[in-house]
Amino acid sequence: MDPIKAFEQEREGIIRDLGADPEIAAASNAWMRLVNAKKYSYTYTALGRPIIQYPQDMVAMQELIWEVRPDLIIETGIAHGGSLILSAAALAMLDMCDAISAGKNIDPSKSERKVIGIDIDIRAHNKAAIEAHPMASRIQMIEGSSIAPETIEKVKNAARGYKTVLVSLDSNHTHDHVLAELEAYAPMTTKGSYCVVFDTVIEDLPAEMFGDRPWAPGDNPKTALHAWLKDHPEFEIDKRIDHKLLVSVAPDGFLRRVA
Repeated sequence: MDPIKAFEQEREGIIRDLGADPEIAAASNAWMRLVNAKKYSYTYTALGRPIIQYPQDMVAMQELIWEVRPDLIIETGIAHGGSLILSAAALAMLDMCDAISAGKNIDPSKSERKVIGIDIDIRAHNKAAIEAHPMASRIQMIEGSSIAPETIEKVKNAARGYKTVLVSLDSNHTHDHVLAELEAYAPMTTKGSYCVVFDTVIEDLPAEMFGDRPWAPGDNPKTALHAWLKDHPEFEIDKRIDHKLLVSVAPDGFLRRVA
């Protein structure tokens, strides 16, 4: 057998075994409960900007970007801008690889690939830092509620003409808000691409961990996506990603568009 194919088969077997092991699942969940209480996700940066994500999820996103090769990524939730910048850098890498494969020089100013970021409150210091970053030319920020009709219309206009779209939802984590975001943005996901719903892990953590937050077990992104999926068979949960990551803020949240 070809050694590359042999390694791929071995890897798939490892992923299946990891996903089927209840002891590993229990240990992963216990670790998640401990580190979430300490704001573990606040400790990382992406190309110099804070990114409130787990490293496992960052790796998963770059794998998806390489697999899907989107020309547009739509992200709700900007915060410090690290996720926008990481996505923009991954798109820049796609451009570079495409240019190398074609034997051409790359002109970043002429790239059509970009990231659209949406947030109800883009704080001035974060906006300035994002705009000063080398990846800024690939980023478009839209300020406003991600579920407001006027914001959705702006995003649709900005997304017009793009052929391959990947979506990431990571703003307000209440059931109703995420459900409205899924209704608005998941349809923009192209077939074979993904709509990733972050912070579904809220459903699996103790209620006291969220204090005065408006979301909690029973009212969060996971409850929203499962309710939404009942009427949207064109999407399915990619459980293989869950089985591989084991530690993630987005269990059940990697939705692949299959139709």
